[in-house]
Amino acid sequence: MAVMTITGGTAGVGKATAVRFARAGYDVGIIARDRQSLEATQQALRQFGVRVHVVQADVADADAINTAACEIEKQLGAIEVWVNNAMCAVLAPFRTMTHDEFSRVTEVTYLGYVNGTRAALELMTPRDRGIIIQVGSALAYRSIPLQSAYCGAKAAIRGFTDAVRTELMHEKSGVSISMVQMPGLNTPQFEWARNKFAWAMRPVPPVYQPEVAAEAIFNVARRPVRELWVGSSTIQSIVGQFLFPGFLDRLMVNKAWEGQMIRHRNVADRQDYLQQPVSGLHKTHGRFSSEAKYRAAAITSGVPGKALLGGAAAAGWVLGARSAGPVGPRQPHAPRFPLFFFPACGSLITTTSAKRG
Repeated sequence: MAVMTITGGTAGVGKATAVRFARAGYDVGIIARDRQSLEATQQALRQFGVRVHVVQADVADADAINTAACEIEKQLGAIEVWVNNAMCAVLAPFRTMTHDEFSRVTEVTYLGYVNGTRAALELMTPRDRGIIIQVGSALAYRSIPLQSAYCGAKAAIRGFTDAVRTELMHEKSGVSISMVQMPGLNTPQFEWARNKFAWAMRPVPPVYQPEVAAEAIFNVARRPVRELWVGSSTIQSIVGQFLFPGFLDRLMVNKAWEGQMIRHRNVADRQDYLQQPVSGLHKTHGRFSSEAKYRAAAITSGVPGKALLGGAAAAGWVLGARSAGPVGPRQPHAPRFPLFFFPACGSLITTTSAKRG
């Protein structure tokens, strides 16, 4: 039986992903901070008839993650799929954040991925097989206000992953590393994140259910790609950042600031997960199920380049045909577009969907 391991697997995307793999018959290892939620998730996954091993650890602690990885392998066997997912955030303007707050987000959300990747490679490289999947975000390319530490961490993960990928390619390694860039998701993140505003906050719409993210991660594990961009908003944000970065800066000023706030005040005794895990809130879905979508378009990072190349080829053919002008009798069949154009683009466009309930 194949084995997968995920960090931050007791809530939100992490829990939905653990369930998706367990449903497919994978034995599951989970690394998270809260013992009670680990045990509850373990019981839930065992209903699928798979083995589950949980380890209490903080991803910011590199030694603890190495120990956890070895413990999971000892209990379940060789890890084939490793998913880095654990994160934390502070919702506030940068100038209101303390050094310790910014550092903590970086240590968990960025260095936690570094620690997880190192632990996975230590186990996978000698076997020359396995896949590491980084749960990313559209914010890795297009930052938004009020989440500077989180956006910086996601961008750092992308740079780090690209570097490690090329090193593995240079070594002709059988281990692959992928990143899945996510849209706004209906998870408990905005109930848990430290919020320095009086108002409660929300993901920038459109919002998708965490099962959509889980299905995308599962698909990449089965058919590895360099990057997968999930959701029309993710695709638009990434492509738009390359084409119209200044316009998107202005759009973020007008839309993303107020767009992350809702007309409900935070409760006075609100907890956050920055330094310690929050107890009693370890669930899969957040407060936005009424608007969250169960389907999302998804493309690989290579599609825009292929589309651009195909468009250039088509434009070149049109210009060439016009400049040549009519010579001799008209040909019975018009020239066709190069075969690499439409098939290459269409074959990489998929739809990620999730079952309700």
